[in-house]
Amino acid sequence: MSLIKHSESLTSNSLRQRFRTVRDFTMQLCEPLTPEDCCLQAAPFASPTRWHLAHTSWFFETFLLKSSPGYRVFDPHYEVLFNSYYNTIGEQFPRPRRGLLSRPSLTEVYAYRRHIDEAVAQALNAGRIEENPQLANIIEWGIQHEQQHQELILTDIKYLFWQNPLLPAYRESSVPLLASPAVRSRSTPPAPLWQDFSEGLREIGHAGQGFAYDNESPRHRVFLEAFQLASRPVTSGEFLDFIDDDGYRRPELWLSDGWNFINAEKLTQPLYWFHRDGQWQEFTLAGPRPLKLDAPVCHISYYEADACSRWAGARLPTEAEWEVAAANAPIAGAFVDTLLPNNLPVHPRACHAHVRVVMQDDRDGKAPREPLGAPHLNHVDLNAEPFLGNIWQWTASAYLPYPGYQPPAGALGEYNGKFMSGQMVLRGGSCATPSTHIRPSYRNFFPPDARWQFSGLRLAR
Repeated sequence: MSLIKHSESLTSNSLRQRFRTVRDFTMQLCEPLTPEDCCLQAAPFASPTRWHLAHTSWFFETFLLKSSPGYRVFDPHYEVLFNSYYNTIGEQFPRPRRGLLSRPSLTEVYAYRRHIDEAVAQALNAGRIEENPQLANIIEWGIQHEQQHQELILTDIKYLFWQNPLLPAYRESSVPLLASPAVRSRSTPPAPLWQDFSEGLREIGHAGQGFAYDNESPRHRVFLEAFQLASRPVTSGEFLDFIDDDGYRRPELWLSDGWNFINAEKLTQPLYWFHRDGQWQEFTLAGPRPLKLDAPVCHISYYEADACSRWAGARLPTEAEWEVAAANAPIAGAFVDTLLPNNLPVHPRACHAHVRVVMQDDRDGKAPREPLGAPHLNHVDLNAEPFLGNIWQWTASAYLPYPGYQPPAGALGEYNGKFMSGQMVLRGGSCATPSTHIRPSYRNFFPPDARWQFSGLRLAR
């Protein structure tokens, strides 16, 4: 079976341009980093930047270049050192110990990348793509794979810098994260509006336009009960009200595993939040900043997202509900490839101005604010707030195969399918995601306790 699906043919010229653009952007992401930054591993779930640089090159070497006539392997040891989890390929160096590899040096890894770049360019120039379209699929898969690791470079570096008492900035920005002082009502957070969706049969999954991973297929029908989806994600200010209302100390709001998790880890707020001089601060890729109350809350686990939704009198959407709502959403949110070139912080942008809720019996036009998730809210066009980008949004759906799913043959069949256990689905992309990497059918997945990604929530009911 084909690895990926496209509505248009892939040519050497189009792939050459995309390959070069993505590989160059990876190097651009590394420009603010020192060699020491690139070598450290902050946790078993994260990886050193140097490893990401090598692994994305290993991917092209393993799945594309080794089958090329006359290709010379850069270093045979790299097959083990930079294999992530492909048991079909062979042995892997243990993931929790990647930070112990002082060799190869960063200079050698950069040389490895140049070697791969030249070899892929030669394959494209030799016309092998036109001769074997399956090779075009592999190159496109490798490009998309590298974009995933671009996001991981940023999230892993942020977590690494968080361990440093200096709280260093990955990249300073001339644009402040907080343009003006935030004002918050501690007990009555401004409510979002809601979009109504009627019950009925819907279709979800990749529709055949452009690139898609195997886990987005096959497209299939689902029956949905009538539901509502909030017009925007939950903000940091609203999540702060959840905290102030003893959200982390009320067991009735939490799943059993979640309650055990937050107590074992002694969690009382999202990752990267802290107090300084009597004020809430958050650590960002631009260093410590005052907490931006009108931006979506992020760096929370599935457990925290679920508990907050219960506190709000709502729930998390299923991934089918989310995709139906986002089916026609434009790629218009905050993405890393639009933020960095404009010297903007890689951080969630503020939501649109809080909308005032008008009750049907509000004759003088001065309705009071209602609690988060309150009933009787007006209809709103979800396109008013970008649906994609900014933050990954937890859903209530376990990461499982779609009906009729079949993984690709060979080692690439390990890419997605074998992780369909013990993970939850996230949708939408984040400020660290490249804009050319996301689409409404994209299924991201992480364990329910993961917090180091830019993950937040949007309410449903």
